[in-house]
Amino acid sequence: MPDLIPYKGRFAPSPTGPLHFGSLLTALASFCEAKAHAGQWLLRIEDTDIPRIQPGAETAILTALGAFGFEWDEEVVFQRQRLALYEAALEQLQQHDLIYACQCSRKQLTGLTTYPQTCRTLNLPFEQHAIRLKTLTQTICFDDLIQGHCCENLSQTTGDFVLKRRDGIISYQLAVVVDDALQGITHVVRGADLLDNTSRQIWLGQCLNVPQLHYCHIPLAMNEQGQKLSKQNLAKPLDLKQAPQLIQQALQALNQPDVEVDSPKKMLAQAVSQWDIGKVVKKIQLVESFE
Repeated sequence: MPDLIPYKGRFAPSPTGPLHFGSLLTALASFCEAKAHAGQWLLRIEDTDIPRIQPGAETAILTALGAFGFEWDEEVVFQRQRLALYEAALEQLQQHDLIYACQCSRKQLTGLTTYPQTCRTLNLPFEQHAIRLKTLTQTICFDDLIQGHCCENLSQTTGDFVLKRRDGIISYQLAVVVDDALQGITHVVRGADLLDNTSRQIWLGQCLNVPQLHYCHIPLAMNEQGQKLSKQNLAKPLDLKQAPQLIQQALQALNQPDVEVDSPKKMLAQAVSQWDIGKVVKKIQLVESFE
């Protein structure tokens, strides 16, 4: 039976450096899962944190994805061009008294895991302050396709969390929820390092009255030091000349059947035809190390 709501997924890298093998795992899993459901796969560049943007990274990301045979179904969205949309969402939240200004510095909050609501009742002006979303004493649960049933009470874990920084930078949480809603995303396939963001995004989505998404967090590729592959940990950029071999390696890491070594597009097509998300290892981290 076909899905009642058409599947719409996305891949959303940040231009803080070139794509690496961990990025390839996420791109491949999100692409194959979307196409296996006869759905759409969108590309979004998450570049609201402008000071961290690496010159040339956006072009390098697009070039790498093309070299690996990926094709997206709509125009690429760049978050830095959508700041007015995020401000509109903040205005909506303010009208419902769901956000407040916060003057606390990082130094003041050092050592705290849960924000103690220091500024919640101070009624500070929104200008030149951070903006936090109020949380409630309630448990948010969701069923992750790989990680299983997950629950969190935000008031006991993170507390009221930041949607806009003091320097004006829009937070990842706000931008991703607004963009997923406006782009009609139905399913999110991403790395397990973002699993602990999900409850915050579900709560924010409820505050903005947008539909809840379906989530799937794939296990992380690790290096020999036991660190997740990331730009911060200086993971090696993808070697575009080795695209067929790296696609095969990524499929193996995701516990999928091998495909015939051919052009990247043909390999992706075969990967989609035999894709089974249920075969992905149900862990936070992969056992093997990748460099």
